[in-house]
Amino acid sequence: MTTVIQMPHAERATSSVIALHCSLGSGRQWSKLAIELGGRYQIITPDISGYGDSRGPATLPSTLAQEVELLAARLDEARGPIHLIGHSYGGAVAFKIATCSPYARRVRSLTLIEPVLPTLLRDVAADRRLHDRFEHLMQEVCEDMFNGLAMEAIDKFTAFWNGSGPPAQLSDDARLHLIAHADKLPFEFTSLFAEADIAAAAATLRVPTLLVSGGLSPYLTQRVVGRLMTIIGGAEIRHLTGAGHMLPITHAATINPEIVAHIAQAEQGAGMSLAAG
Repeated sequence: MTTVIQMPHAERATSSVIALHCSLGSGRQWSKLAIELGGRYQIITPDISGYGDSRGPATLPSTLAQEVELLAARLDEARGPIHLIGHSYGGAVAFKIATCSPYARRVRSLTLIEPVLPTLLRDVAADRRLHDRFEHLMQEVCEDMFNGLAMEAIDKFTAFWNGSGPPAQLSDDARLHLIAHADKLPFEFTSLFAEADIAAAAATLRVPTLLVSGGLSPYLTQRVVGRLMTIIGGAEIRHLTGAGHMLPITHAATINPEIVAHIAQAEQGAGMSLAAG
């Protein structure tokens, strides 16, 4: 299902905001951001394949390109230029859309919140251990899922993403929800590790880019954000020292105004370019 959040006067919007959620989540994670954006844009928050009502085909995607293909009908609903936002696995999908998809030319701004792009760290010796640790997590989670141990897989997955923050206190309902969607995780790991040439793709980005990380997050994603900052020309970074990986939800009041300002600045810059032309 694609969630098109209806806001007052949004039907007159000439550009769109598309926000992609994290693993085991849904488009509903962006509800506060939608309110912050008001009715200035068409807002689309798809459920990525395997989540929400978008349970996907019989065979789930095993590459980011296939993930984008499954979103195509929803992406086609966007009016005008696209302001693209992605968090975690959704950040990896957003990166793919912005760098290597038919929609790349329509992207007016990009916001990546701790995108999971582990292969970016594979070719630098100092970062290789982070890549290898994440690969080890993949092996453990996939083995548990193969053996029918979804609860154990979820425990390992959530423990990793807690980073240096306090252990997650999940309700029984929340745990059951995660377990119900755990079958998508092996496909997502496969997609992430199949992605090559991240640095080369990042170097092609020519749109205003905002990179966001949290100081309590796993160092893997903090380092990915740091590497992207050195590659993407003109990129801006926001680092929330007291936030963890789920900062779009836990620190929405802090980061949403930054995202809104980033989008507004990109709109203003595009307007100035058109006027100059």
